[in-house]
Amino acid sequence: MALYNKKISPIKKTGVLDYKDIDLLRQFISEQGKILSRRSTNLTAKQQKKLSKAIKQARILALLPFLNND
Repeated sequence: MALYNKKISPIKKTGVLDYKDIDLLRQFISEQGKILSRRSTNLTAKQQKKLSKAIKQARILALLPFLNND
């Protein structure tokens, strides 16, 4: 069984997720460029949906890469 590091969410319950806030969105993307799960980010379902939409919108506008080739 893999152990996950539970993190305290940097988003408050009333916090606004925006596709233009790249620094905040990068905290929720893995090194491979994948969106982290609710289990590891400790977000609510509503926050996770808004987060994934914001990340996808930022990717389409080329503010975030689709995958990291580092």
